[in-house]
Amino acid sequence: MTCPTRRLDNVCEIIMGQAPRGESYNTESEGWPLIAGASDFGPARPAPKKFTREASRISRPGDVILAIRASIGPKVLADGAYCLGRGVAALRPLPGLHPRFLWHWLGQSSAALAGKGRGATFKQVNRDDLGELEIPLPPVEEQARLAGILDQGDTLMTRRREALTLVDDLARSIFVDMFGDPASNSRQWRSATVERVAEQVTDGEHRTPRRQAEGIKLLSARNVRDGCIDFENVDHIGPEEHGRISRRCDPRRGDVLISCSGTIGRVAPVETDEPFSLVRSVALVRPRTSVVTTDYLASYLRTPALRAHMLREARSSSQANLFQGPIRNLPVLCPPLDLQVAYGLRLRSLARLQAVHVTHLAELEALFASLRHRAFRGEL
Repeated sequence: MTCPTRRLDNVCEIIMGQAPRGESYNTESEGWPLIAGASDFGPARPAPKKFTREASRISRPGDVILAIRASIGPKVLADGAYCLGRGVAALRPLPGLHPRFLWHWLGQSSAALAGKGRGATFKQVNRDDLGELEIPLPPVEEQARLAGILDQGDTLMTRRREALTLVDDLARSIFVDMFGDPASNSRQWRSATVERVAEQVTDGEHRTPRRQAEGIKLLSARNVRDGCIDFENVDHIGPEEHGRISRRCDPRRGDVLISCSGTIGRVAPVETDEPFSLVRSVALVRPRTSVVTTDYLASYLRTPALRAHMLREARSSSQANLFQGPIRNLPVLCPPLDLQVAYGLRLRSLARLQAVHVTHLAELEALFASLRHRAFRGEL
């Protein structure tokens, strides 16, 4: 079944954001919360970091706030009045357009919208780019029916993501239950430093590596996630370049990686035997396994107390980087080794549970994408 389409600006009021004067910004909750761009979006509602005493473009509850600059396409539902900065626009459905139908259609159209982005430094779209988008417009009752089906899919994915979050929370709870809070060392464990509990502390290549289209993976700080390594968005180098770099820094299974620039203090264990190289923005710690296990050290360095310690050290540097010296001097509490091993076994059980949730989430996302595609082709 096909249905007529309408231009978005014929069925929706488009309110383009405008940046307030800089001197009006504050963090004391004075005035309106400011939505400057996608970085001020939370999982379910806006999560602004600043306020402004001056606002010329303000959202209403129920508006869809759409990111239109730098990151184009993410969206969030307004639950109140927010100042709309230059990186966003508010979409306010007119009678005849169901709000949830608009919400799901924007998700389906995000790639097409992002493709309209222009700009040398930051890609952005304007009012005309938004307004000329064609949205299918079946009767409102049919819009509500389709939106209801897609809402159910959204709910299932949200629950699966919440389950993954609970697994992460459980891992942190197990750590504190077994070892206490590192900030207070309430269990009175022996204290050492990273240098004392490591066979090696180093970082990646300091010179610019000779990159190529394919070959051995070259990782930077962006590839170090909290608890895992992202091997997807990587550069590549040849075997000769890898051999040269590996003489100084040769990652192996069981090593612990730390991001040293950008988002500082993310920590992940190496859980692969595939060879790869690192650039300077990643530090490598090779645990002395007679003192600390990889699982324990990686989890310990991910605790809020140690993350805060690393951030303080980085801010004390003129370049806002975390260097080898401060890493070597990071404090490490050393519980009995058998307790660390027991923790690792419990962590492995959680990892298996997490893998199941990740697989199910991927299946749900694929199903949802198919449903959404069919919904806007009139096939549901």
